Amino acid sequence: MSMNKPIRFHWRLPNPGEGLTPSGSVKKPDRERLGIPDLDAQLAFCLLAEKFDIDSMLMAFSYYMPDPFPHITALGMGTKKMKFILAYRPGLLSPTLFVQMVNTVSTILDGRIHLNIVAGHSAKEQLYYGDNLSHDERYQRANEYMEICHAFWANEGPVNFEGKYYHIKEGQLGTPFQGGEFNHPEIFFGGSSVMAQQVMFNHANCWLMLGGMTPEELKPVLAPALLQGKDVGLRLNLIIRSSKEEAVKAANDLIKGMDSEWVEKVFVKGSDSHSHQKQFNDKETENDAWITPTLWKGAVKYFGVSSVALVGTPEEIASTIMDFKNAGISHFIFSGWPNKETLITFGEKVKPLVRKLEEANSIINPYKSEKIQLK
Repeated sequence: MSMNKPIRFHWRLPNPGEGLTPSGSVKKPDRERLGIPDLDAQLAFCLLAEKFDIDSMLMAFSYYMPDPFPHITALGMGTKKMKFILAYRPGLLSPTLFVQMVNTVSTILDGRIHLNIVAGHSAKEQLYYGDNLSHDERYQRANEYMEICHAFWANEGPVNFEGKYYHIKEGQLGTPFQGGEFNHPEIFFGGSSVMAQQVMFNHANCWLMLGGMTPEELKPVLAPALLQGKDVGLRLNLIIRSSKEEAVKAANDLIKGMDSEWVEKVFVKGSDSHSHQKQFNDKETENDAWITPTLWKGAVKYFGVSSVALVGTPEEIASTIMDFKNAGISHFIFSGWPNKETLITFGEKVKPLVRKLEEANSIINPYKSEKIQLK
């Protein structure tokens, strides 16, 4: 990763119903709508993001959402350059079938597919799919899974693999991966546990992290990944207003009267994810909601672990983004409150400021890329 490269900006694909409420969020009574794609509205959002040169849309995965493979294929056929980060969980499909499906989408969308590999945050939800592995076992399986996937993407002949979880004999696929910078989809991998980081080092291009730490706190955490030539990405939300006072008011209004019961049930009591538990074990008192003057975690207990937000004016947001870049972050996956209006403000006001700051503040990467072997 070179710190001289421009930051790559991605966005989370809005769920059905987002933008229909004043906060731009999906309230609890609307959660049942999340399982039905809203292709017209979502395609319009993707086309708007294309206008502002957003790199990719993140398509999340969960039991209450549509399957992402046909979903992003439909959206991709209506766009020209938008890429899609498809979140998927190793083990729900055989690795051979998974690569076959990814490769097929790559031929339809000219390589406009990335992957966000997630091992799953909830043992209960994994059982919905017949998966009864523990947290650590899921990461051990993910390591085998991705090794097999990369063997198919290398396309160097039949794939043979003998492991604890998978046995592949003379595996062959007629559809290769097409397009993109690599011979495989760009791979984002999240997780803060030691096992998660091992899988990331072995098989991913980018370590995807949740917001929650200051840029200074992140520097020592990111150093091992940057030393190995990995990119690092950050999930954050945006609340942008013309004044700081308006932005803070919008943040407070967002959570006013909100119920944390659903999030606590799913992401606290129902999760064995180290990242999720760390977020929720942090204090959530009103006085502790501000990590920095622009970094706010007050929405986490109402909207989930990926709800840490940058709050402020376009100038304040752009400056904070640069602080994160200086710490080693090269990818951001954003969403906003409200989502459409935030995307427009970001594209028209924040992104141009960031590009000017990048041009004026060129940084030499102090990290050297080295290959490491993980046991």
